[in-house]
Amino acid sequence: MEKLNVAIIAQGRSGRNIHGAHFKSERNTLFNVVALVETDKVRREKALLEYPGCKVYENYTELYDCDNIDLVVNATYSNDHYEITKNLLEHNFNVVVEKPFARNRYECDNLIRIAKEHNVKLGVFQQSMLAAYYLGAQETIKSGKLGEIQQITIKFNGFARRWDWQTTQIRMGGGVYNTGPHPIGLALGFLDFTDDVKVEYSKLGRTLTSGDADDYAKIILTAPGKPVIDIEICSNDAFMDNTLRILGSKGSYVSTLNKYSMKYIKDGENPPRPVIFESITDENGVPNFCAEKLITHEETGEYPDDSFSVASMKFYEMMYNAITKDEPMCVPPEHAAKIISVIETVHAQNPLS
Repeated sequence: MEKLNVAIIAQGRSGRNIHGAHFKSERNTLFNVVALVETDKVRREKALLEYPGCKVYENYTELYDCDNIDLVVNATYSNDHYEITKNLLEHNFNVVVEKPFARNRYECDNLIRIAKEHNVKLGVFQQSMLAAYYLGAQETIKSGKLGEIQQITIKFNGFARRWDWQTTQIRMGGGVYNTGPHPIGLALGFLDFTDDVKVEYSKLGRTLTSGDADDYAKIILTAPGKPVIDIEICSNDAFMDNTLRILGSKGSYVSTLNKYSMKYIKDGENPPRPVIFESITDENGVPNFCAEKLITHEETGEYPDDSFSVASMKFYEMMYNAITKDEPMCVPPEHAAKIISVIETVHAQNPLS
């Protein structure tokens, strides 16, 4: 299988430690890194050592003269995603842009339009949509074991402070723009990315961050005929327990990134109890509370510790097949655009000073 040539723009935590780490790993059998772009001189010099034989540039516009690049990864600051991706697409490059896709839905739709006009592929690095814990939860829902799903809670919480550029509004930082695309993407996935999703309630706040962007968020999404989705993205949760909690008519399911548990009942094993309209008493006539021991079933399991790395591999396999075989993307940019629609609405409902 012939490898494709990749250029990575920026050697920060994402460009170097996520995308670069994948391309240098044994899991990568599809891409060669042939060019790196970095404005910082020290990082450029380090990149020359880490990627022997690569071309290293100071400005991404220098890529325009390269004729051997099949895909460009845009891992720049969030506020630069739109302009740089737009320029690359207009110069006929296939592009993977880090999340967040862009600042608002208009920018997302414009990038999608430009990619189609120039007949190039555009991917948004929403690799959590391919993570084992999310796909496992979807399989559990489809199995019907939990019955009709009423509510799904998604928590991407922690108890820590940040003081980097991700805490500033000028860099398009904050929890909702930075971390939010992951849980919001999962939420919309559980809602089948339907067009009639509504932000029923949202609240943004600041707790531990040093910057002026949000680090507390509560978002509730609804859609006709779908479960209620409760999302938290907080830095002040010292007792974070589960990433996912699913409540169905027959039972419930909880999951971290690495393991899951569920308890449920089966049809026919717990016959309906007739309603009693008088006070319930025991055999001695003493008032009693209605109580019984349900026949239940329990399941537990684990997800791979390297779920993040596997999700990255699957994402780039998707991009490879889209570029070389014109296969449809299972994580299309249209889905990423809907994520930004939710984020845009949340910020409109909660303007930050």
